[in-house]
Amino acid sequence: MTTPPIDQPDPRASSWDAPGAVDPESLQSGPEQAERRLVLLHGWGADADDLLDLGRELVDGSVNLVALRAPWPHPGGVGRQWYDLQRPNWPELPESRARLRERLQELGRSVPLEATALLGFSQGGAMALDVGCGDPAGAEGLPLACLIACSGYPHPGWTPRCPAGAVLITHGQQDPVVPFAASEALEQMLRAAGGTVQRLTFAGGHGIDPGLFPAMRAALEAGWS
Repeated sequence: MTTPPIDQPDPRASSWDAPGAVDPESLQSGPEQAERRLVLLHGWGADADDLLDLGRELVDGSVNLVALRAPWPHPGGVGRQWYDLQRPNWPELPESRARLRERLQELGRSVPLEATALLGFSQGGAMALDVGCGDPAGAEGLPLACLIACSGYPHPGWTPRCPAGAVLITHGQQDPVVPFAASEALEQMLRAAGGTVQRLTFAGGHGIDPGLFPAMRAALEAGWS
């Protein structure tokens, strides 16, 4: 995805820390009182607004969209990060994992997690899988309706538990950032845990192929049905 200018709110019914917002470090679009929700987790160096256009492509106006902002500033001075990929052993990961889990559980107070889908790209995809399907600290996965990981990867020591909802993985065959083999490893790990997983590939690089949008919409609808 192409990253829009950082900290520039989208004029289409979204705002930073708006009155009644579900999370002060998020962007929200669509009705706050909704039966379904899609939560978006951006990649390394992007910001919460990066995936909002994608979310609007995948769901209709009846779905509440929440794009969460990663907790740490990117070392390059622009954008955010879930943890610093340049530091050995990713020391921020445990705290970021715990904070993301808490944020999702808090969102579950207004729309149940069973009616919530989680979509992450790249580092956000790794975080979605980690929290949604269990983590190395022993926490169980969350009872999500659906989980979509685009160009994601498994965290070291991650042992997934059987996810409550189906998992869709997408990955470009020529990805120069996250190796294509990461998607193969994810599929094997999730199947070994007893999960329902679908892996879609495309002849491209580090991104989200619009040609996969119909399959992504179908996965969301199946999870919400």
